Amino acid sequence: MKIERPDARILHDNKILKEKIMTSDQEHTNLLMTVIEALSSSDGDKMKNLLEALLNAVMKFEREQTLQATPYERSKERLGYANGFKDKNLNSRMGKLELKIPQTRGVAFYPGSLEKGLRSERALKLAVAEMYLKGVSTRRVEKITEQLCGLEINSTQVSRMTQELDEDFEKFRNRSLGSFSYVTLDATYLKVRHNGTVRNQAVLIAYGVNIFGRREILGASISLSEAEIHWRIFLDGLVKRGLSGVKLITSDDHSGLKAALQSVLPSVPWQRCQFHMSQNAQHYAPKKYMREEIASAMRNIFNSPSIETAETMINHTVKEFEKSAPEFVKWLENNISEGLTCLSFPQKHRKKIRTSNGIERVNREVKRRTRVAVLFPNDASALRLVTAVLMEIHEEWITGRQYLDMEEFSSFNIAQQSKRLAV
Repeated sequence: MKIERPDARILHDNKILKEKIMTSDQEHTNLLMTVIEALSSSDGDKMKNLLEALLNAVMKFEREQTLQATPYERSKERLGYANGFKDKNLNSRMGKLELKIPQTRGVAFYPGSLEKGLRSERALKLAVAEMYLKGVSTRRVEKITEQLCGLEINSTQVSRMTQELDEDFEKFRNRSLGSFSYVTLDATYLKVRHNGTVRNQAVLIAYGVNIFGRREILGASISLSEAEIHWRIFLDGLVKRGLSGVKLITSDDHSGLKAALQSVLPSVPWQRCQFHMSQNAQHYAPKKYMREEIASAMRNIFNSPSIETAETMINHTVKEFEKSAPEFVKWLENNISEGLTCLSFPQKHRKKIRTSNGIERVNREVKRRTRVAVLFPNDASALRLVTAVLMEIHEEWITGRQYLDMEEFSSFNIAQQSKRLAV
């Protein structure tokens, strides 16, 4: 039998492909060695080299995802081709990074990891820079400027950075919304210069759960306080941007917010945060040792599987404390219904809609990320950095795991309808 010899061209192509694969494997080995060397050393330059290597590796991976093909892979799903790299120097807190931005042919591409990772740092640099230029700098501010920016700040750079950031942030804060079944509202406070004095300005924040069960940051604004007028303007803005389909709003018990909800969204049920309610209840304990007893009673009510069971637990609690803690009983009878609205919604959703803990975590992240700025020179500077942090949280939410299974609504509504027909 005659054995056909492989075509010389095929042998040549296979040799080249093998060499390229070996080169790729060598790159992975070099990256691993860079990581190990940097982590085992306290040398700042080695950590900078590590950051460069990791960013370059992530950007190459992003290009593969965009092209839907790995290097030298023959694939029907391929959307375009790699087209080398473009050198870019980037100032970071570790110094100047020498990056290689992957280029493509046949499909548009720019590494999102590079832009996303630097957005909040750019906003923080700008906030500090404005403090410096407006004469509110201290030795601490100068130190932060040096550490974060790694370069001299001038008014031209600040103006350019402001324009670039504000365009992106304005689009995010004013984007069209849509149907969101659940909305959670809360506020935190930042120190901001206002009319020559330093004030604690309220940062109003809203997030919602969309029809696909994913969370989104809906909006943010800087206001003088949480007075009704400020919340009303904020909520009006959400509605004008298309917020609709809201089945439940969760928040803490704040008079300004409650009044604004009655004005803007009067027909939407309101769930008072059970965590804060439990804390409020303990303030009515006549003796310190009774706080835990009252907290336990509140947990039993809140963990009720139905409104009927909750009413039974409320009656039991009233009888238990009517003599030993009459002020608590009076408060309970006047307020407890505000914390039980969630019992009219699917049981698997209740744990995540009965408190404002989710947005409290957002507030803590905002405070943590803005703490280094200490004092903002104006509202715009504060809102700029807050928006940068919120955009990163938003992007993690919409690309991460589903928060709630919205199919639960369908089965829950069917069960409720069957129960009514049986009655």
